[in-house]
Amino acid sequence: MRKEENKKLTAAELPVGGIVEAGTAINFHTGSWRSQRPVWNKDKCISCLICWISCPDGSIKIVLNEKGTSVVNGIDYDKCKGCGICAKECPTKISAIAIEQERK
Repeated sequence: MRKEENKKLTAAELPVGGIVEAGTAINFHTGSWRSQRPVWNKDKCISCLICWISCPDGSIKIVLNEKGTSVVNGIDYDKCKGCGICAKECPTKISAIAIEQERK
């Protein structure tokens, strides 16, 4: 891997056939091969953070609100692979995250 560079790797540049060390998802730009994308709806979101906990790629953005509490603040599409786990795990009756076809 190229730890000395700050460049994000694309899906084509990921190591093939090896085991990548843990905690390196932030170094990879894997969203380029996604066929579906999650779309977050701020008005439906209850910021329970289940999507953030469930996301295997750390694609759910969170920030601190004025009370110092973590809240969802969108999706990082550079990292998101479109797996849909965030939408499936959303506990709201009308999911705050919908899955749509990727727009290229």
